[in-house]
Parts: sequence; structure tokens; C-alpha cells
Amino acid sequence: MESSKLIFLTSSPSVYSLFIVIGILLAASALISGSEVAFFSLSQVQLANLRKSNKPADKHILRLTENPKLLLATILMLNNTVNVGIVTISTFLSWELLGKNSENAIFIVSIVVTILLVFFGEILPKVYVTQYNLTFARWVARFFIVATRLMQPFATLLNRISGGIEQRLRRKNKKMAVSAKELEEAVEMTTAQATTEEEKEILKGIVKFGTKTVKQIMQTRLDIAAIDIETDFHELMDKINKWEYSRLPVYRNTIDSIEGILYVKDILPYLEESEKFRWQDLIRRNVLFVPDSKRIDDLFKDFQSKHVHIAIVVDEYGGTVGLVTMEDIIEEIVGEINDEFDNDVSLYKQIGENIYQFDAKISLIDFCKILETDHAIFEEAKGESESLGGLLLELFQYLPKTGEKITFQHFKFTVIAVTKKRIKTVRVEILPSSSTELKEFEPAK
Repeated sequence: MESSKLIFLTSSPSVYSLFIVIGILLAASALISGSEVAFFSLSQVQLANLRKSNKPADKHILRLTENPKLLLATILMLNNTVNVGIVTISTFLSWELLGKNSENAIFIVSIVVTILLVFFGEILPKVYVTQYNLTFARWVARFFIVATRLMQPFATLLNRISGGIEQRLRRKNKKMAVSAKELEEAVEMTTAQATTEEEKEILKGIVKFGTKTVKQIMQTRLDIAAIDIETDFHELMDKINKWEYSRLPVYRNTIDSIEGILYVKDILPYLEESEKFRWQDLIRRNVLFVPDSKRIDDLFKDFQSKHVHIAIVVDEYGGTVGLVTMEDIIEEIVGEINDEFDNDVSLYKQIGENIYQFDAKISLIDFCKILETDHAIFEEAKGESESLGGLLLELFQYLPKTGEKITFQHFKFTVIAVTKKRIKTVRVEILPSSSTELKEFEPAK
């Protein structure tokens, strides 16, 4: 009897229409989720090209991205409305198929709807749109122009609520920022005339000490000198003599699997041993692993409490992204120290009036110090990058070829040398007039 009732219900036109409505809502959820990725993943280069375009869709995209809070609020409200509709209709459909008194109805709806929303409404569209963000943004731009107009009253209310919370947090952070700025100004005002510029810089370094993160000062993964744990003793000694470092990370198979740190001083009593000597027994296993977002003042305290002078920097997946030492931290206060982690070759040289040549691995902080410019001008363009090479990859959106040029603000960058994996050398020309946006892109000929 129950089976015949279920067959009757599934053949009912109303049930079919409910399935169709759920399918339409799932498609709408996918479109809205994909739109969020499309609009908010547009690069500076793509936006610069859109400004030069006369296509209506491109003008719509620029108009939407000029007010990101309104756009985001509209997307979130539409997405939540559609998802609530899917859940509501799915619950009603389960009642039609299984009966309102069925104990399994809610459980089944929760499992099925969650899977459908996560896969079809989130994962699938975002994976696709990530690769074709500009094409997708053009396709949905007109719809969101209309949607933002309709949702503006509600979006404005939400933005006011969130704005109040944001202002509270900003006020708290501003107090810290203003305090640091005031301290820096106080250094200039209160230091005696007999105080040297070097001493003033040390005092300023102390003021800014708590604002910097490990990512800004670390040696990158590509610059780490590390030893495979399977290396024999004679080969190990050759590398120690070649590199002249006092501490070496030891890894197994790949540098993402750090086993410990080898202190060269621990090997000194065994210099006459054969190539079969078990130098691996000398490895110190108490490795300090830190995230790249850790502040250097906190890391300094960790170095003191754990009695170590070196840490391996890891990403969210546990992979090795860099290395930081006590010397790197101290340099942020006292300036450059010629230790074993610094190359003798300078990271830059001046080759003409307002023309410089830089090693692309130089940090953006050092780059700005050398050219006496404000680090904040690269804040939006650099993304997660902290090096000059990383900034250029963000601007180009691909690995450029030798000779390619790009202009940002009042800097003209020319790629001088690249490898298969990274930019090596960059020529930088300081232009006489500044601009607030990307002005020029010239591919290699």
C-alpha cells in the first residue's frame, strides 16, 4: 500500500514541478557563487584593461567593483535567499514523498541538500570560474547591475551594521598605529643633535619591530641551503666547506620533510672520520616550526625561551616556505649584519640616473627603503607577495619572458633574466611623473 502511494506521488505533476524548481534554484546558487569569485578575483592588470575598453559589459564590471561592499552584500543576500528556498522546497518535497510524520524526512533532506549545495552550488562553479573569471564576470555583469539596484536598501542596512563593527575594530587598531607613528616622530624630535643617523634608525627599528611578520624577513624556500639525510659524510663535508654556514636544515626526500638542524660545530670532533660515519646521530631534532604570519617580536621571545637561533617557516599545509634566524630579526633593529645567510653580492646596483638593477628576490620593504618610497603604494597590487619578484608575478599574472616591461605607479619594470620557475633580475626605472594605476604593458618582442 505504501509503495503504491509513493509511486502515485512521484508521478504527480506537483512533485515533478518541485524537482524542476529545485534544479533551477541550484543553477541560480551556482551562478551567484561563481559570480563572487569572478568579480573579486579580477587582477590589477585585468581591471586596467577594462578601463581601456568601451564594451558595455566591461563598464558594468568596473561600476560594480567600484562599490565592492554593495556588490558583496547583494551576492550574499541572493545566495542565502536561494539556499533557503532550496531547503524549504526540499523539505516540502520530502513530506510529499515520505509523509509529514516520517522520522527520516529531515535527516534525508539535510544530507542530500548539503551535498547538492556544496558540490553544485559552491565547489563546481568556483573551480570553473577561477579559470575564466573575466568571461564569467562579463556574462553576469548586467544581471548584477539590476540586482544591486533592487537590493541596495537592504545592502545599505547590512553595511551600516557591519561598518559599525568595522569602525570599532579600526579604532582599536588605529590607536596602536598612531602610537607607533607618534613614537617614531618622538625619536626625531627628542634625540639630541649628537645622535647619529644610525642610532636614530635603530630607535625607529625598535618602534616598528612589533608590526612586522616572519614572511617579511625570512629567507625563501629557494634560498635555503639544506642537506639530504642520506648524504654520506664526505659529501656532507664538501657542502659545508662550500656553503660556509654554521647551521643546516636536514630533510628526508624533500625539503618539505625537515628532520632536524645540523650544527657544524657538532661535527668538528669527527673531521677525520670515514665516509660511513653516522653524522645523522648529531642532528638536533628540536626544530622550531613557525607560520609565516607570526610576528617577529613573538618569534624573538620563542627563540629566547627555547634557546634556539633558527626556525623553519611553514605554510598552512605544513610545507616549507622559508627559514628565519635570530640574525634576521636583529637586523630589523640594527640594520644589515654580514652573517652566513647574506650573500656577498649586492641585491641591487645603480646603473644610471633613476635606473637600478635588482635581484628579484629582494624584499619589497628593502626595495622601498633603497628607493626611498612608501611601501604602502604596493599594498593592494602585491597580494600575498613580499618580494619584488612576487609583486611582478601579481602584476603580470604569469611568468614573464626576458625583455617584457610593465609600469606601475611611477616605476617602470623590465625583466632582465628569468628561469623556468621564477624571475631573477629586474631593471627598475623611476619615471618623472606618477600615476595611481597600471599604465603600460609591453610584451617581449
